[in-house]
Amino acid sequence: MSKDSVTPTGVKADKSTRTIQVSWADGHTSHLPFDGLRAACPCVMCKGGHANMGKPANPCTVKHAAETNLQLLGVQAMGSYAIQVSWSDGHDVGIFTWEFLRQADPVNCVEPEV
Repeated sequence: MSKDSVTPTGVKADKSTRTIQVSWADGHTSHLPFDGLRAACPCVMCKGGHANMGKPANPCTVKHAAETNLQLLGVQAMGSYAIQVSWSDGHDVGIFTWEFLRQADPVNCVEPEV
């Protein structure tokens, strides 16, 4: 990935579309659905232990996550490298790096050939 593709220029939590929108320095905007981001949470609890940490985001998980009534309660900057999201299910420890968020963009989902 190029530096511009993982350098955010803006982040917006849009509760009406239920997406976090990240604008990138290369001109692209990622539209990341709340349910998909929660399903792809990179924290140790969600990944099932430290041995499963550090893998790239799966954009198909983000794209095809089941719809829920999950609400986004807040988004907080984590230095200059990530955001931390608080959810209505009480989960708030996932730290989403810029690289992870760009990888998680549903437009990157490659559907398996049938």
